[in-house]
Amino acid sequence: MNKLPRLKVYRKEGSILNGRFIVTADGRPFYYLGDTAWELFHRLKKEEIVYYFKNRVKKGFTVIQSVILSGFNGLSEPNPYGVLPLINNDPTNPNEEYFEHVDFAVDKAEELGLYMAILPTWGDKVNKKWGIGPEIFTPENARIYGEFLGRRYRNKPIIWVLGGDRPIENNVHLSIWRSMAEGIREGDKGEHLITYHPMGRTSSSMWLHDEDWLDFNMLQSGHHERHFPNYKMIARDYRLYPVKPCIDGELRYENIPVGFKTSNGRFDDHDVREAAYWSLFSGAFGFTYGCNEVFQFYDPLKYRPLFFARYHWKNALDLPAAEQVRYSKELLMSRSPLLRKPDYSILVSDPGVGAEHIVSSRAIDGSYAYIYIPTGISVKIDMNKLSGEVEVYWFDPVSGSKYRIGRYKNNGKKKFTPPTSGPKEDWILVLDTLDED
Repeated sequence: MNKLPRLKVYRKEGSILNGRFIVTADGRPFYYLGDTAWELFHRLKKEEIVYYFKNRVKKGFTVIQSVILSGFNGLSEPNPYGVLPLINNDPTNPNEEYFEHVDFAVDKAEELGLYMAILPTWGDKVNKKWGIGPEIFTPENARIYGEFLGRRYRNKPIIWVLGGDRPIENNVHLSIWRSMAEGIREGDKGEHLITYHPMGRTSSSMWLHDEDWLDFNMLQSGHHERHFPNYKMIARDYRLYPVKPCIDGELRYENIPVGFKTSNGRFDDHDVREAAYWSLFSGAFGFTYGCNEVFQFYDPLKYRPLFFARYHWKNALDLPAAEQVRYSKELLMSRSPLLRKPDYSILVSDPGVGAEHIVSSRAIDGSYAYIYIPTGISVKIDMNKLSGEVEVYWFDPVSGSKYRIGRYKNNGKKKFTPPTSGPKEDWILVLDTLDED
């Protein structure tokens, strides 16, 4: 089995993009294309885990997000082998048999080339607020549990994600998460990145940006409304100092009802693409996809449907957006990804608001630029922002196809009109500087 390299925050002395990305230990760019699999450890048997992982590998995913102590009766409802995670709900007394199942998943993910982004617990075990709970953590046992996890998975390709859909509302909450992070650091000797998964429409930066243990900010733009401007949340985190990478770790789930009400319709593949590219071109180093049926691994013969799930999770694995998100990785990794920054200055025309909002991103050396247009309207570009003669084409985020427009001088303003237009006709304008002879 090939060992996956450790991940770290990008550091390059003198670069204005220092601290903006995640790279491997040897400095290679890493694209975080995550999938939400919260119930993986809790609900899937070994053969089902393998089936799921193989599907996601084929689709180009690089990270799987899951949680050890589930928010869905995770302390009282055993895994498929009849095993609970803790003895007497005591974080200092983990059940070895349960963690052997976690071991299997972590090892299989590495074997298949996947990193795991693991939540030690869902947030209701610290701040119930809503959900099931119970609150079982104190600063003292959180540190012990964190050290146990850090030590056990020290040499595994893991990103630790504290939190779990809950805010930090008082000093006790903060002390618990801080102690858990300190325990992980003690156990893994600083081998892994750590972040925090917050509740919907909030970011880890609201409480934790200045914490030394928080390596990058994660936000959850969530599932409450169509065209929610997650680009504003990313832009806010991007501007914070000290500089830390940022990511939307839970954007609109495909096939979940908008605002959790079926009368509002359901988020579709366009909704997912819009949120993904809005975040990417606003400064995020990746994003996490999610599907309503897959995150809960819904099986109508075993579980009641949460959030109006409709399909067996295996049938939902191949919904349109799950197939399409790979093209974001193919596009962004096809150029020098560590040069990319958000840049509205290349856009001469009005970026628009609401569903028509256009986001743009450009290489700091002017070698390329991307403009995401969610509704296929015309845009005018300042060609002076490119460093030389430019090859221009349309990129279709649905199919990954490219349609060449032509070559242009890097001077003046130029208008470009997408091949199609309409509410779900999104396109990406790509401008590439040609190599000089």
